[in-house]
Amino acid sequence: MDINDILNIPPYSLDKSQKSEMLDRRIKFLTRHHYNNCLHYRRILDAEHIDISNLPHYSEMPMLPVRLFKEYELRSCAKDEIVKTMTSSGTTGQQVSRIYLDRDTSSLQTRCLTKIVSSFIGQQRVPMLIIDSSSVVKNRRMFSARGAGILGFSMFGNKRAYALTDEMELDIETIKSFLEQNKSAGTIFLFGFTFMIWQHFYKKLIESGYHPDLKNAILIHGGGWKKLLSEKITTEKFKQALHEACGIRPENIHDYYGMVEQTGSIYMECEYGHLHTSAFSDIIIRRPGDFSVAAPGEKGLIEVISVLPQSYPGHILLTEDEGILLGEEDCPCLRKGKYFKIEGRIKNAEIRGCSDTYATKF
Repeated sequence: MDINDILNIPPYSLDKSQKSEMLDRRIKFLTRHHYNNCLHYRRILDAEHIDISNLPHYSEMPMLPVRLFKEYELRSCAKDEIVKTMTSSGTTGQQVSRIYLDRDTSSLQTRCLTKIVSSFIGQQRVPMLIIDSSSVVKNRRMFSARGAGILGFSMFGNKRAYALTDEMELDIETIKSFLEQNKSAGTIFLFGFTFMIWQHFYKKLIESGYHPDLKNAILIHGGGWKKLLSEKITTEKFKQALHEACGIRPENIHDYYGMVEQTGSIYMECEYGHLHTSAFSDIIIRRPGDFSVAAPGEKGLIEVISVLPQSYPGHILLTEDEGILLGEEDCPCLRKGKYFKIEGRIKNAEIRGCSDTYATKF
């Protein structure tokens, strides 16, 4: 099964054994590809005494710490094949990860994101209100994670409008005009980053006394919770506050977990508040002491696996995030696959995530 066949699979349809077999074949293919085309990756596997002709199951293969993408130029394609360089979010003075995309990998990311998000908001493009400033997406070749997120999700919307000015002020007149023009639309798609939605949208709506009617809206947001959790804003409070401010139903508010190192294979939150792996990705929770596999309900480091990265060795990564596996194939939403929750960053890890890094600067 090649990558085109894989991306034709409905994202939450594979049972445990089917998914394990499919992922194992794909990850072994990518491992050999990167071994042959990325010198740094080859050295890592050689140092681990990995027999490239007899690879173990993907759950036993070496993980690349995401930090390596800040330290080394990790790519498995020629320089003249790079069509896009994506950078991670970072606070002032931090090094950023650089992810090199060729045309095929960029296309795969788009296709995968489309499959996952469409399963939540439908196939039809709908009017989209972006809770951010249009200035973020100016440089199309050197994407920040924030700009890439906006641009990536923008393909699900038409008649797009930005709810914030270049000065990050709430643009009430633009919002009113957008809603008036789309008052007959069945669904409105909202997208933004968690802290910005809270700080520049929710708080400013309360201050202004303006309460737009967004009861038919679906909101997708991401980028981290560090600042809001420090202010004791839980996901439940976040959803309820937005419902009271603009009518959006809590069950139509979906967080997502993702990173620039694996753009496209995001983990969407279902209506029961659980983050889900898709057919195109997997997670493994690792004990930080010895990197053994943690039991369900046990907190550990999050390892992420993706079928997408071809132009860089980002298919098996160890993050600096902590999480808990909640279950597999038994979520009340009926989506198959593992579901989990994020517990935060490991101690002393650099702040990441569009929402969290912006909150730190803010």
